[in-house]
Amino acid sequence: MMDMKKIYILLFLGVLLLLGNTACNDFLDVAPDSRTQIDSEEKITKLLVSAYPDKLFIFTTETSSDNTDWRDNTRTSVSEVQDQLFLWQDVQTNATNDSPEDYWTAAYGAIASANHAIRAIDEMGNPASLNPQMGEALLCRAYGHFCLVNVFAKHYSAQTGESDLGIAYADKPETTANPYYERLSVAEVYRRIESDLLNGLELVDDNLYPTAPKYHFNRKAAYAFAARFYLYYKKYDKVIEYANEVLGEKPERVLRNMKEFASLPTAAQTRAQYYGKSQHNANLLISSPISSVCNYFGNYGTGKRYLHSKKIAINETTQSPGPWGVYTGDLYYLSPGQYDDGYVFSPKNPYYFEYTDPVARTGYTHTLNVAFHTDETLLCRAEAYILLQQYDNATADLNVWLTGHTTSKVILTPELINEYYKGIEYYRADDPTPKKELHPEDPIVSELQENMLHCLLHIRRIETIHEGLRWFDVKRYNIVIHRRHLDENENVKVLDTLLENDERRAIQLPASVIGAGMTPNPRTK
Repeated sequence: MMDMKKIYILLFLGVLLLLGNTACNDFLDVAPDSRTQIDSEEKITKLLVSAYPDKLFIFTTETSSDNTDWRDNTRTSVSEVQDQLFLWQDVQTNATNDSPEDYWTAAYGAIASANHAIRAIDEMGNPASLNPQMGEALLCRAYGHFCLVNVFAKHYSAQTGESDLGIAYADKPETTANPYYERLSVAEVYRRIESDLLNGLELVDDNLYPTAPKYHFNRKAAYAFAARFYLYYKKYDKVIEYANEVLGEKPERVLRNMKEFASLPTAAQTRAQYYGKSQHNANLLISSPISSVCNYFGNYGTGKRYLHSKKIAINETTQSPGPWGVYTGDLYYLSPGQYDDGYVFSPKNPYYFEYTDPVARTGYTHTLNVAFHTDETLLCRAEAYILLQQYDNATADLNVWLTGHTTSKVILTPELINEYYKGIEYYRADDPTPKKELHPEDPIVSELQENMLHCLLHIRRIETIHEGLRWFDVKRYNIVIHRRHLDENENVKVLDTLLENDERRAIQLPASVIGAGMTPNPRTK
């Protein structure tokens, strides 16, 4: 039998912190269900506050993606975690709150809280009055596993998913101090996520949290999760079905007002605080995790050895030309004055500090994170339309995005999109463009579909900058990307290349988890 005590500690640290009024040794000496009695609706509802991870995967996936260059040697990295992530190496430490191990621990801790809530509801006889709590717990469990499998495993494949290593699916509270965990296949993990997701959707109720609904899974956030899940699961009719529930008949009414965003004072903190406001119709699910991405992806010097370079921005993302126009001011995402020696960012993550010791002035850095928003859901639907070859419907969605996010008066058509992206050369490391060769599992059926996808992915990359989602798009379309070092004159040196089906597309499991006996992701490089 493998020694899995370390994994147990990692999986359930979140519940220990939430429920434990005992020391760590006491926690390991008794079964988890004897630590406290979760025997009332109020206790269950409070427990669900901890069913959302208090750490983020964003630093891991954004650093790994093609949104990052090595700018110069004069700046420092956050730690060797950032060095290893940038170079697609297996991370050997958790020397930052944004490490893969910290996210793994936080996600499984949140899942553990959801499982304890589910068991408590079951033990109370599943009363109808607890349906909303059951719905939220199931959605949290589904979402936690969805993020984990997409970070630490290959992307879902209809061809190889039954044999690809997924993650352990924790679907019950543990009652022993040394449980055994088996990595399921990616396909099996997706089936279990789908089951929890659909059951949760039946029960979630917006009335459970009347004062702060967007810090919990509300109905629209749950539908947005379903739309993204089914996009990754390649069930495109369902993407459209659930996105429709989020967007309604007039999606322009629920998208972010980027014109107003661009008119704000250019102070990064002001804009970032505005971006994450719960009052915005666009923001569907918000959290306030312990994370320093507000520093790494903001106007601070921290961790700027690896960054969203001006070279990337001008040629590929937030300042790049597109069907909307050729000037940087055509995109409302441009943040005037938000440069720092070749670094360009979009302020999305405000900085907050929690003092645990006000005298010593020590504590934790927090940020606000918008996990789901309507703009991304719109693009999920547009992508599904493209993959179903419903190009007019896809173009209608892209025009809605264009109207709200640019100053352009261009009205897109499938023909215009096709001609525009057909006229762009494919990306090279020393001659970058937003058009990178796509190698999806399912064949692209025509030149028109390919160029529609190039447009969609170009816009999606701009929309989700600093949200960590670009890495999943790189995996979904098997996009070849490079590790570039830029000297002071922005000359490019390629350090490494992530090829098609490269095993490093699955972030390696935390070293402590591997050390405890769980099967690691394979590596040949």
